[in-house]
Amino acid sequence: MLNWVALDKVFGCLAHPWRRRMVEALCDGEASVSWLAEHLPLSLPTILQHLRVLERNGVIRTEKIGRRRLCRIEPQALRLLDQWLTPRRRVWDRRLQELLRRAE
Repeated sequence: MLNWVALDKVFGCLAHPWRRRMVEALCDGEASVSWLAEHLPLSLPTILQHLRVLERNGVIRTEKIGRRRLCRIEPQALRLLDQWLTPRRRVWDRRLQELLRRAE
C-alpha cells in the first residue's frame, strides 16, 4: 500500500527546480554541503534552507562527520516515486504501443 502522505511530501519537495538539482547531484553519491555550495549558483543559506526541506520531508538524510555535513539520498523516497510511477508507465507504454500499431 502506498503511503500517500509521504508521496505528497516527496512530490512537494521535487516541485522546486533547485531541490530537484540537489537530488540529481546526490543520486551520484553522497556529497557535503560545501560541495553542493561549490557546484550550485546559490548562497550557502539558500542551500541549507533547501536541504532542510528535503531532509524534513524524508528525501535526503544528513550526517555531521567532524566539521563536514554529508548529505545522501533516502532510498525509500525514491522507492515511493517508483511505486507510484511504475503502474502509470505500464499504461503509457501500452497506449503508445497501441498508437504505433494503429499507425502502421
